[in-house]
Amino acid sequence: MSEDTRNPAEQPETMASVPPEASDAPGAPEDAAAMFAAEKERLEAEIASLKDKFLRAFAEADNVRRRAEREVADAKVYGITGFARDLLNVADDFERALGTIDPQAREQAEGTLKTLLEGIELTGRALNHALTKHGVARIEAEGAKFDPNLHQAMFEVPNPQVPSGTVVQVVQPGYTIGGRVLRPAMVGVSKGGPKATPADAPAAEG
Repeated sequence: MSEDTRNPAEQPETMASVPPEASDAPGAPEDAAAMFAAEKERLEAEIASLKDKFLRAFAEADNVRRRAEREVADAKVYGITGFARDLLNVADDFERALGTIDPQAREQAEGTLKTLLEGIELTGRALNHALTKHGVARIEAEGAKFDPNLHQAMFEVPNPQVPSGTVVQVVQPGYTIGGRVLRPAMVGVSKGGPKATPADAPAAEG
């Protein structure tokens, strides 16, 4: 029997069967597209989360910076509050010392006494200048409408000629620092006249 007439089932295999490639499997492109879309969605969500965290961190850092700037500014203005309040007692002493001297006697003073009085006046002015330089301002209370935020009423003065609630006497001057009350003015307030109006003189300076 010739080689060409052999039973095909008996002929040797000349080529192994090749399995189909995975990429040729049905549905492969659709699966890859779905995976790509899912990964894209995950990355976009992660980017959005990181962006939100960055913006929050930036806003918090900006708030901290602004708060620190305010604290530094307040420290510059109000850091000497205690010291300034103590100095007011010294200013009061100078003012009381000069107030005990009769104006006529002061004008007639000579020699050492005159020099002493001039020295006290000069020192008092220098002290007031130093207070003003550091934001300490005197409350101009006399003649102003009584303001409980600026004044402390010590007594009432019956006077029908003056609107009620008007400061008619200053027992102890008050001061502010940076717009805040450092020490309220101790005052006497009128009673018995017509009611004071908001159009009265302002109660404080600076």
